[in-house]
Amino acid sequence: MAAGSPKQYLPILGKPMLRHTIDAFLSSPLIAHTYVVVSADDPFIDTIVPEAGVTVLGCGGATRMESIRNGLRALHGGIAPDDWVLVHDAARPGLDAELIARLIVETGEHPAGGLLALPVVDTVKRHVAGEVATVSRDGLWLAQTPQMFRYQLLTRALDAATDPSAITDDASAVEALGLAPKLVEGHPRNLKVTLPADIRIAEMYLAAHQPEQK
Repeated sequence: MAAGSPKQYLPILGKPMLRHTIDAFLSSPLIAHTYVVVSADDPFIDTIVPEAGVTVLGCGGATRMESIRNGLRALHGGIAPDDWVLVHDAARPGLDAELIARLIVETGEHPAGGLLALPVVDTVKRHVAGEVATVSRDGLWLAQTPQMFRYQLLTRALDAATDPSAITDDASAVEALGLAPKLVEGHPRNLKVTLPADIRIAEMYLAAHQPEQK
């Protein structure tokens, strides 16, 4: 991102990216509580979290997988094995209560949980060693977050994973157990901000989604 601070704190429409994400969960009546996992020495988080409804867990690890696993361990004893946990990327500020509800309702009681995702609509090319080939897009989806699993299942899946670099999302850890999470269609507005140009795209989606001022 070529930024002077972690990207989740960059402003989008005048508000830190992470605060947009937090506010999405706070706006959902289906969410019991929101936890934010950060490194123990994060110098920014206390300036953006609201006073109520959010708990900051300063136990972030070196990888995504380690951060989530540490966060789940921090919740041990305060959450039931069959309680649902939704894991979301801080850098996806386009989430809203409607998408959260869609994931929860459509996943239902699926034994392997579920995740938001988008079916691939573009032609896909593979480029390896100078060779280019077209890859069938049949059955291909682009994973988004939140990803929703029972607490015990997700904990077991992450504890069983031995290679953090191979676990690019929570669903991949669950899939490694031989399970198939449900894919619930998400929305392009729920994009992951990765490149500087993504900031403007996220702002356009968020601006279009804001209620009209009377």
